[in-house]
Amino acid sequence: MYFSNVQYPPLRVITVTGNGKVDAQPNYVQLQLEVITEGEDLSRVQQENANLMNQVIQSILALGIPRENIQTSTYNIVPNYDFVDGRQVFRGYEVRNAITVKVTDTAQVGTVIDTAVQNGANRVSSVQFRIDDTSPYYQQALRLALQDAQTKAKTIAETLQLPLHPHPIEIVEESQNQPVAFKSVAMSEQNFTTPIEEGQITINATVRVKFQY
Repeated sequence: MYFSNVQYPPLRVITVTGNGKVDAQPNYVQLQLEVITEGEDLSRVQQENANLMNQVIQSILALGIPRENIQTSTYNIVPNYDFVDGRQVFRGYEVRNAITVKVTDTAQVGTVIDTAVQNGANRVSSVQFRIDDTSPYYQQALRLALQDAQTKAKTIAETLQLPLHPHPIEIVEESQNQPVAFKSVAMSEQNFTTPIEEGQITINATVRVKFQY
């Protein structure tokens, strides 16, 4: 049996992080609208809440929003208490009913919000601008991230006069969360459309790349 005593030199590598980003236009908006009612008689508070929420839903349907784009997201009943002279005093119940509405015409968002408010919604808990399929944008961002990594490695090698191998020996794609743009909206009782600026959504990609030299 033969054992070699040859000592191989350690692998010399340059590790860089590449970043890429692509701006994209959102193609739908997800709203969460709430009806909150309070009172001592739970049955009455629930009935009042149900009537108002039904009115809100009907008004949104009248705008042309499909029923399948409206879903109940939260329904809570919470007892409320006050503290008087160190004692807990029952104040009544709070019923909170929330629906999620998908609006595919982003220019219609302000109208949907105002219509819901005029018909009983008293809280807008979130306005999220989204993209149905972010995959093409992410692939583009990933290409830019790889190019960025190659450029960085080349700059380092040229600056230090190192014989860089052009092909990487390892590429690690960093995990990314789904890109979402969040916007808060102030409630309005005015008779004009609440202005909603959609802006753009930035899709990011990051890679960690090793090059041998």
